[in-house]
Amino acid sequence: MNKLNVISKSSDETHDLGEKIGKLSQAGMVILLDGDLGAGKTCLTQGIAKGLGITRSVTSPTFTIQKIYHGRLLLNHIDAYRLEGIHQDLGFDEYMNDEGLTVIEWSNFSPELVPDERLTISITLLENGDRNFSFEAIGKQYEDLLEALA
Repeated sequence: MNKLNVISKSSDETHDLGEKIGKLSQAGMVILLDGDLGAGKTCLTQGIAKGLGITRSVTSPTFTIQKIYHGRLLLNHIDAYRLEGIHQDLGFDEYMNDEGLTVIEWSNFSPELVPDERLTISITLLENGDRNFSFEAIGKQYEDLLEALA
């Protein structure tokens, strides 16, 4: 399975969805989160962190660009929003390795960070306040994750 859509009706449901993703994640995976401001990217990441056994409070790295958390896997949380138009090596690729999971918010602002194999989650805020999570898996390990998530 390489595509999946999930509707979340609350921040609790979004958090629970993230927790399931965190529990299914493997070292070396990269997850891209795209969506408008307030769509739920950080809320989903908080759930992913919980699924990885991270107990620290997870906040958006908008101003620091990157935060690292330790749990079952290292969580490398990147917010690429402020990286648009920057064309220099910032060393993020050093963290995108087999030791942890990398979650990149606003990946469209830094396409050089996007690996060939990945899980892309596009979040759309619906008129009634619900969120639509549209998953696209590129690579077998990501397809397996979606299969387990469905």
